[in-house]
Amino acid sequence: MNQTTNLPAPITDSEMNGEYGGRDQLPLLLTYWQIIKRRKWLIAAVLLLALAAGVVLTLLATPTYTAKARIEIQREQQNVTNVETLEDSTGGNSLEFYQTQYALLQSRNLAERVARQLRLADNQAFFEAHGSDLTVPEVGTGRRDSNRRLDRATRILLNNISVDPVRGSSLVDVSYNSATPAISQQVANVWAEQFIEESIARRFESSADARKFLETRLADLRSKLEDSERALVTYADQKGIVTVGTSTAGAENNSTNRRTLTSDDLVALNTSLAQATADRIAAQSRLANSSNSAEALSNPTLTGLRQRLAVLEAQYDEMMVRFEPGYPAARALDEQIKSIRNSMVREESRIAGSIRSQLRESQARESGLKAQVTALKQETMSERNDGIQYNIYQREADTNRQLYDALLQRYKELGVAGVGVSNIAIVDEAERPGSPSSPNLMFNLILSLLAGTVLAGAGVLALQQVDEGLREPNDVKTRLGLGLLGATPSTVEGRDEIVEELLDPKSGLYEAYLTIKSNLGFATDHGVPRSIMVTSTRESEGKSTSSLAIATVLARTGSSVILIDSDMRSPSLQTLLKTENTQGLSNYLSGQDDWRDLVETSEINNLSIMMAGPMPPNAAELLSGSRISQIVKELGEHFDHVVIDAPPLLGLADATLIAQSVEGSVVVIEYDRVPIRGLQQAIDRLRGARRPIFGAIVTKMSESDSAYGYGYGYGYGYGSDRDETDEK
Repeated sequence: MNQTTNLPAPITDSEMNGEYGGRDQLPLLLTYWQIIKRRKWLIAAVLLLALAAGVVLTLLATPTYTAKARIEIQREQQNVTNVETLEDSTGGNSLEFYQTQYALLQSRNLAERVARQLRLADNQAFFEAHGSDLTVPEVGTGRRDSNRRLDRATRILLNNISVDPVRGSSLVDVSYNSATPAISQQVANVWAEQFIEESIARRFESSADARKFLETRLADLRSKLEDSERALVTYADQKGIVTVGTSTAGAENNSTNRRTLTSDDLVALNTSLAQATADRIAAQSRLANSSNSAEALSNPTLTGLRQRLAVLEAQYDEMMVRFEPGYPAARALDEQIKSIRNSMVREESRIAGSIRSQLRESQARESGLKAQVTALKQETMSERNDGIQYNIYQREADTNRQLYDALLQRYKELGVAGVGVSNIAIVDEAERPGSPSSPNLMFNLILSLLAGTVLAGAGVLALQQVDEGLREPNDVKTRLGLGLLGATPSTVEGRDEIVEELLDPKSGLYEAYLTIKSNLGFATDHGVPRSIMVTSTRESEGKSTSSLAIATVLARTGSSVILIDSDMRSPSLQTLLKTENTQGLSNYLSGQDDWRDLVETSEINNLSIMMAGPMPPNAAELLSGSRISQIVKELGEHFDHVVIDAPPLLGLADATLIAQSVEGSVVVIEYDRVPIRGLQQAIDRLRGARRPIFGAIVTKMSESDSAYGYGYGYGYGYGSDRDETDEK
């Protein structure tokens, strides 16, 4: 048997003032799933309409044929004056090169070359293949000369050409779309050919004076390189600088640091000094905490003494419970304890002396290394002063060498390759397409499905934003600030069958209210409240059934219970219990003093009933007096529990008046009926009575209404496909 574990939260001042926050939210996926289940027919309708629209648009669309030519573009450096190598290995520049080529493939200049080559400005079939007409003039111009027809043809070409690089390669697919297969094939092939011709022409123009320029620059750099290397060697001999290697100082500018014998010795000594300093600091730390140092904690002698001391002290404490300190055995134990403590002090002193010895050795070694490091620092600083000029000579020689090598390599490559060789080649020529590439029914259906999904999601989101009903039992706590006592399943029977089901301890309805009764046991420090008012926001939410159910469960557990129908405007207990409403609460409130004549026994053991009585002219006036509090107090002295079936909250003041006479209230909320704003308004009115609200009961839930089945564990399947009967 599944029972709810959500106990009612204690009523705090902030909750009584309407201040509360949301916690314990449902998992996000479960929330979305519940929304989809509620809006499934809307989602299905939108998706079907989107699919139908996709089919209709596909059937009405003009078939388009796509011809594709594949070309290969090899990486090539165009700037012949660049001093870097011809083949650039940097990924960023390679990406820039290919992006430039892709942009050139879709340039207007290339489209005009293709249009002129194929004489498209005067080709009526070309314009008809794209839904245009050669005889129609440009809008607003009235002119149809050759240049404007060429411009129209160029714009059509650019609108229908597509360039698609093959991922991870230097291959590029050039595709063209039109309504005529032959035109698509012809334009795709000519486009690739014209791109190659344009690339060759551009290369030829840029490389006419390359060799002559490189020859002049190479002669100048050769002379500078020889002079700079000669000056570097001469200066090193004069200053006696001996290098043992270099290290890179920066990856971006390729700068290097020169290593000498003196600098290597300084690095080694500085490392030893750091280690000596660390040893000295560690020794000082151990000396300052000698009693808790690693040597003291791991010393077996001290460990044994501590254990022996603990045993003797325990024996001494035990003996002091029965004897005086002067007892001989106690004095003997005390002497042993003092002896062990003296031994521990001596052992700790010995350990501290060992640590002090290590500290002196570390300090002496540190001082010696500091002196050596200071001497080497002076020598290194002097060598660095001399190395400034040396580095100047070195950088100048390296720069001249790099420039000379780069230009020499470029000169040789340019002489071997020549400028007439193209780096672009046609791999596959375009073939005439045998079937249209679009419209693609399956692709359009997928797009329609995606569009329908987006529209359905937007519609569901919009409806969800304006929907204020109670959609989850969790909303009781997160949106209303009340503890959830439990949720009850919906029922299909009439009022007679509901009573029978409440009397059946094996029914799902009884199990639900038994769980609610268990949760009410945590509402106060003395268990189930002695007096409870059960109310709802409006009529027919199940408050009368809940009142009867709570009273029945309490009575069946051995408590004496009286159930009062205080809804004098529209009483309903007489209908549920099949009895007469000739006298009751209204008689007592009107002045009758003996309430015992107004109480009736029921067929349920330990359960008594007080009906609403004759309908008074103004129920609020009767309830505003002190007699309602008086009868609740008197009944509380004769019965274990007083359960009051109160009128609804909205539109009436009766419930708030009754609430002041009881320990607290329980609010009955029908699932997905009253808007959240209405519930909040009703609960705020009840909080105005300044009495605790023990929690809320969610009624009439089916198993499919919640992600957890009946909210929290009532998923037995009762009433899942049955009509609900209005309860009050």
